[in-house]
Amino acid sequence: METRSNHVLVGAVVLILLAVLALFTVWLAQVSGTSEKYYDIFFKEAVDGLNKGSPVAYSGVPSGQVKEIAIFEKDPQYVRVRISVDQDVPVLQGTTATIQGIGFTGVSQVQLDGAIKGAPPIRCPDKDPGMDCPLGVPVIPTKQGGLGAILSSAPQLLERLTTLTERLTELLSDKNQASIAGILENTNRLTDALADRGPEIAATLAETRIAIQKAGDAAQQIGELADTTDQVLAQDVKPAMGNLNRAVQSAQHSMETLDSAIGDARPGLKTFSGQTMPEVNQLVRDLRQMTEALNSVAQKVDQRGATSILASPKLPDYEPKDDSQ
Repeated sequence: METRSNHVLVGAVVLILLAVLALFTVWLAQVSGTSEKYYDIFFKEAVDGLNKGSPVAYSGVPSGQVKEIAIFEKDPQYVRVRISVDQDVPVLQGTTATIQGIGFTGVSQVQLDGAIKGAPPIRCPDKDPGMDCPLGVPVIPTKQGGLGAILSSAPQLLERLTTLTERLTELLSDKNQASIAGILENTNRLTDALADRGPEIAATLAETRIAIQKAGDAAQQIGELADTTDQVLAQDVKPAMGNLNRAVQSAQHSMETLDSAIGDARPGLKTFSGQTMPEVNQLVRDLRQMTEALNSVAQKVDQRGATSILASPKLPDYEPKDDSQ
């Protein structure tokens, strides 16, 4: 009986120790878990090269690892990737997640970047957290980049490659090849002709260089002539213009003086035209009559002598009329 009771006591002590060890392990797990933060990322493209335990980098700095990869049950076109990052990693508003390949090994990692300075951290809202935290942890938005961007644009790339191939086929048809061959042949002929005319082209270039030099000399002379013209204008024309301005001012002063003199003489001119001019006309008429009388006297003197002026004119002889007849 004593041996059986000792075995029961030892078994009970072992069970108690195992329970304490289990509790201690759970406590350590909880303590170690408090130093990490969990986030969900929903990728719409394939997550090739990404596995559970793959690294998570923040701006290239290792900051955590992938904890879980699964298809999102509510929308199967998304792949849910849960990550854990260190407590001190600043996962702020504006942070985005991309899948980035590591070298040429085919292994990928989750790259976090794009945080805005001073922005609040990404966290679940207090009200209605189901919209932003469908599985109880904050969600980091995605951004296409690296391999994901290449894979998402692969259909468009293939379509463009197909179009380019068709156009190259049309370009390299037999007809176009014949045309290209003719163009190359004409180009060879033109090259040979230019080579044959090399000396003439060199001479033409030399003459062109001389003409350009002469044009430069002419331009320099024109500049010097312009400077000389400016000096002449400054030394000769400007003083002459000053003298002309003074002459015009003097003539204007003379005209003003003449206008004043005419204004002063205007009453005398009115008297001369109203009284003196009729008397002068009468005097002219009297002088004309006297001139006519003197002309008549002069004619008598010429014809009859000086006595014709003093003696009376001679009467004609009277002859009696004969009655017998």
